[in-house]
Order: sequence, then C-alpha cells, then structure tokens
Amino acid sequence: MLTHILGARVVDPSSGRDEVADIYLQDGKIAAIGQQPSDFVAQQSIDARGLIAAPGLVDLSVALREPGYSRKGSIASETLAAAAGGITTLCCPPQTKPVLDTAAVTELILDRARESGHAKVHPIGALTRNLAGEQLSELVALREAGCVAFGNGLASFGSTRNLRRALEYAATFDLTIILHSQDHDLAEGGLAHEGPAASFLGLPGIPETAETVALARNLLLVEQAGVRAHFSQLTSARGVQMIAEAQARGLPVTADVALYQLILTDEALHGFSSLYHVQPPLRSRADRDGLREAVRSGVVSAISSHHQPHEADAKLAPFGDTAPGISSAEILLPLAMTLVEDGLLDLPTLIARLSNGPANALRLPAGQLAAGQAADLVLFDPHSSTLVGENWYSKGRNCPFLGHCLPSAVRYTVMDGRISYQR
Repeated sequence: MLTHILGARVVDPSSGRDEVADIYLQDGKIAAIGQQPSDFVAQQSIDARGLIAAPGLVDLSVALREPGYSRKGSIASETLAAAAGGITTLCCPPQTKPVLDTAAVTELILDRARESGHAKVHPIGALTRNLAGEQLSELVALREAGCVAFGNGLASFGSTRNLRRALEYAATFDLTIILHSQDHDLAEGGLAHEGPAASFLGLPGIPETAETVALARNLLLVEQAGVRAHFSQLTSARGVQMIAEAQARGLPVTADVALYQLILTDEALHGFSSLYHVQPPLRSRADRDGLREAVRSGVVSAISSHHQPHEADAKLAPFGDTAPGISSAEILLPLAMTLVEDGLLDLPTLIARLSNGPANALRLPAGQLAAGQAADLVLFDPHSSTLVGENWYSKGRNCPFLGHCLPSAVRYTVMDGRISYQR
C-alpha cells in the first residue's frame, strides 16, 4: 500500500527533526519525508494537518496475560489496547502460565501476536526456570526463538550467588538482563510506601531501602559481570540517583519508570481504592519529583505503562487482598501528555522517552522516523482530548484514570505502513 500522510508536524527526537512535512510510505517502510519520490503514486491518503506524527511508541512492559490468564486479557485484546495508546512495539514480561521459559511458549506468543496484527510483540524470557530463582532457563534457545531480553520480575533469587552466575552467563552471550530491584525480605508483607500515608491508613509499609539495598547489590554484580542491564520500574529518588552514579562510572545500564509513578503518589491511597494498589508501591511526592527530574535529564531513558490488566473480581476484595497493577497501555500517550501540559517535559523529550529511548535500551529496531525505516508511527491531535473509558479495548478496567479527560487524542496508529488503530 502506497500511503501519503499530508501536512503533519513530524517530531523525531532521534534525528532532531521537528517540522511540518509530508510522509510517504511504501512496502511497509518510510519511503521519504518531505520531498515526494518521483515514482510515487499514492493509493491512500491521510490528512494529518494539525496532527503530530511521531515514532510509534515503544512500551517495555505490557502484560498480555496469554497464555494462562484469559480472564484478565488476551494477546488480541491487549495489543489492540496498546495500539489505541499509540504503541507499535511492546515487550511482554514472562509471568504467563506456563512461564515464558521455553521456546514453545515464545513461539506461541509471537504467532498469536502476528495473527492479531495490532502491535509488534517482543517477549521477555524468564531468566530462571519457572521464575524460581534457582536454575537458569535455556537463554540462548530463547533468544533464537525471539526473546529480546531476560528477567525474573519481582521474584527473588535463591541466592546472590545464583544471580551472579546468571549475569555472568548472560554477559558471555551479550544478552540484556532486566532487573526489578526490590529486596524480598524488606518488602515482604508490605502494601504501601513506608511513610506518613501508610502509617495513617494502618497499611504495612515497604521502605525505600527495599529498592535501594537490592539496587546497590544488583549494580555491583552487573559491574562485576560486565553484563548489559536494564533496571525496570524504579520508584525512588535515591534509586535513580544510584543509576546516575553508575552511568557516570561507565556501566552499561539503562532504566525505566512506570508512567503512573510520574503522576501519582502514596497520597492517592487515602480512599483505600484498590485501583492504586501496585507493586512496587506508589511513593512520596519527593520520590516522584526525583523520578521526574531523572526522566527530564535522561538518566531514565524510558517511560513504560507497566500495563497489568485484571478481571473485575481481582480488585473487589479489601485493599491488601487485591491483585496489584494498573491497566494503562491504551492511555499511554494521552496520560504522558499531561507531563507536557504541566510544563514538566517538552514534547520532543517526552516522545524520546516513549520511543527511541526504550528502543535503544533493549536494542530494538524501532523508535525513529527516517527513510528506509519501518513505517511505525502515531498520529495524534495535541489540541483534542481523550475521555478515558469512552472507548476501552483492554479486558482489564482496573484503571484509576477512568472518567478523566486527558490532553491529546491518538487518531491513527500505523504499523509497517498499515493502519492498526484509527479513532
């Protein structure tokens, strides 16, 4: 399909481009930006005047819930939800049933993602078998099957020695490791950030040191092993400061934060709404400010949704008995635009943290608009708004932003030159 996108403001942080221009798509790739190719005859035109064209968003953590948790979501439903949020490329974590620790599970996910056709899916393989923290998965076989990185989520390792050996093995094959830094013993039984809000509500707390103690250990092991590591879902100001210090020493480490951690704080828990029950927990206002500054400076190069859809029953019990997580992939772009509206980030910086930043962190072929690259892009209206929940594609409605009006609206999401979502 030959497609002509007319008159969009093209914002591509990887090249520094920010100009009004036409975009020409051919054979699933970008044929040109600006000057029309001489032999190009459009079969389809999109009037994008007044819209912003940006690289398709890259989300490093979208739980697809398939296989094994069909009540919570499916690959078809959650990739469509992601496309509605402007996402063209996503990574799915290994917490499936069976766990994503074999080539067979990897291939099943990739086959069903291709059948759905809403977004490009890159599986994150389980670092250890059944995420038990004891025996390594067949990492090389998983890489050959399509896994782009490996992690154990918040599941703890049997011993620090096991983690060290895993990192050394990964370094041998130049594999990227994703680390969630939360000390199991310090966090055990906790439901909220250890601070005034938790004390007032009578909720058991998770101290900041649950993150920083584990992070210090992990950084030292990463340095010793010489492995490429991505630190996911950081929550504390001290934590991102430690990442900055590691980067200054030349360690090959990157980091992401969950978008909702840049918006919310533990003060949101005062109504005991289970919609705000997440792990790791929402932290203090000072921590949120520290995360925002790290995103602005580039210490944290990726903003992710950390989308975790749940069926309605999972959020109906008393706060401590509910399943943690927020369904948010389909509002990734509109919710992120509140950071621009509030003057916390400029538009190119935000788009960088949502596209080429996460793509570079995991070495994914995505996140830029240039001739010859895959035609993955999002067209959105910065002057319109999104009423959250008006159209909802995820199976999980566990989103605290339902009913909110957010700035901007995704009009088209284009993947490999084909419209995968149109509002």
